[in-house]
Amino acid sequence: MSPSFQIRPIEPRDDASMAAIIREVMPEFGADGPGFAIHDEEVDCMAEAYAREDTAYYVVIMDGEVVGGAGIAPLVNAQEKDVCELRKMYFLPKARGIGAGAAMMQCCLEAARRLGFGRCYLETLTGMDSAQTLYRRHGFEPMDHPMGGTGHFSCDRFFIRDL
Repeated sequence: MSPSFQIRPIEPRDDASMAAIIREVMPEFGADGPGFAIHDEEVDCMAEAYAREDTAYYVVIMDGEVVGGAGIAPLVNAQEKDVCELRKMYFLPKARGIGAGAAMMQCCLEAARRLGFGRCYLETLTGMDSAQTLYRRHGFEPMDHPMGGTGHFSCDRFFIRDL
């Protein structure tokens, strides 16, 4: 039997937990140097960063503990204004392989549609193979170049899908 989990919108009380998760998971995949999201200013204040009406961020809760999260926001500096970005999707090991990623992906894609976006973009890196499998399973197609201006110049895998 898989552990049960819930997904809900992020709240200010979740900020420290989400920052700790990001800082734990990203180095696990070698993503702690320059050009990675671990250095984004919003890491310490995710609830505030995703409080705008054109954004959404959700957390995964297991046994009362935040164990992961993901969000949607407009793609920074995109020429096309209908493109959002799937952002900061990270899960602790105990939240992997139990369906939380697929449920979170559905939640984020539904939010993107509700917010009026037409396409969803994401950046990742070589070595995050399970994540890339999840993205492909949910209709994301690989691209050979980045979009927008995320500042994550160390990412080397790019995906997009129509909503």
